[in-house]
Amino acid sequence: MAHMVKALLQHFDQLSLSSVVLIPPVGMNSHRDFLNAVAFLETEMDAGSLKSLTNQIEIELGRQRHDPDSKIKDRPADIDILAAMNLPEDLSLAPTSITDEYFLYPLIEQLINYLSTDNPATSDRHPLSRQLTIDDLSFGESPTTIYRNGNTGQKRVG
Repeated sequence: MAHMVKALLQHFDQLSLSSVVLIPPVGMNSHRDFLNAVAFLETEMDAGSLKSLTNQIEIELGRQRHDPDSKIKDRPADIDILAAMNLPEDLSLAPTSITDEYFLYPLIEQLINYLSTDNPATSDRHPLSRQLTIDDLSFGESPTTIYRNGNTGQKRVG
């Protein structure tokens, strides 16, 4: 998960992220739980270009996309595009209108609340959240926005 965030920040100036939670696999047999989060990023890319970029990130992180069973096997990276949203207009969308992946509903609600509040520091922490660290960046316990400083390559949590 941390490597996916780092890879996305190489392409986008900022990324707003829900808590990161450990969830048992859904729709597949695996003895491993999955780290899940919901992210919001702003882009001018069309859906096809964004999907190509996320597929490339998955491949760079070790996913075998050519394997016909890759969707039901353990994988090191899985980035799904859930919806195109316009803020602030779409902040009232129900999670059920964004995806049918019910296990993401609490994370979607959490991120929408975070994006719509005047004081994001008061956003709720998910009870199953996990802190992740990559380089000098820690995140995951509560919703946050991570900014990339294009001049230095440094990241900071806001």
